[in-house]
Amino acid sequence: MELRQMAVVVAVAEEGGFSAAARRLHVVQSAVSGTVRALERELGARLFHRTTHRVSLTPAGRAFLTSARAALQAAEEARAAVAQAQGELRGEITVGIMTSLHAGLAPGLAAFHREHPAVVVRLRQAPAGEIPQALRDGTVDLAVVALEPERLRGLVSRSLAREEMVLVTAPGDGRLPERPVTLAEAVALPLVDFPLGWAIRASVDRALRAAAVERATTFEVNDILGAVDLVRHGLGVCVLPLSLAARFPDLSVRRFAAHAPNWRISVVHPRGELPPAVTALLRHVGPSDARTP
Repeated sequence: MELRQMAVVVAVAEEGGFSAAARRLHVVQSAVSGTVRALERELGARLFHRTTHRVSLTPAGRAFLTSARAALQAAEEARAAVAQAQGELRGEITVGIMTSLHAGLAPGLAAFHREHPAVVVRLRQAPAGEIPQALRDGTVDLAVVALEPERLRGLVSRSLAREEMVLVTAPGDGRLPERPVTLAEAVALPLVDFPLGWAIRASVDRALRAAAVERATTFEVNDILGAVDLVRHGLGVCVLPLSLAARFPDLSVRRFAAHAPNWRISVVHPRGELPPAVTALLRHVGPSDARTP
């Protein structure tokens, strides 16, 4: 059994299919299928259920996946340790990020890359609500998310920023007064919202519960640019973090008079000893104060 075979199984499991795994690994699909079949023969067990529309792990596959990830991680740490002993940091880091990338992350990544150009950093985008489990599963090394501490139990979090959220409207929208608005006034208008699991949605939901305000969603969009475009064309209003709203200067911004949703951004990682490359990256993207919720 080879590490290469383990990496193929992990790719198929994480990508949900042989074609997607082949694209990730930059090989042809037949190579992925052949590797999995050969490994299944060697192990004497099927690792995947294969149907016309989907591929899923068998119980044996789930057991193998856990050990394969651990073996690949151990191999990567061994390579990194040798590189570090030779004075050069190497390896790969997977960073989980929200669908709307935190603007403060890019400068830290740039500084890290200048210092450690041999380290490959992979950004894996997902709804914020899915990222904590990815950290616990080991498919993500660290993450930058906007979630409340109770969602991060068992993980180490480092606060990066906290800011208020604002209401954005189309230019010249005269339906709201020229003053800070209430949540009730905001949600009385057609609302462009985001799916459950998104950090923006969770922050807005908390604020509405605190203010005892109910709302109906007119549009639900899983894309920031798509939401902004709907607002720009007067189809609704949207609540966004202030720093994110500032990226669209053509839109009008209203602050909230009370119960404004808050956007708390943290860098999060598992407890315990971290690989050298992850430790080095943390020095660039987060403060030194860490806590375990």
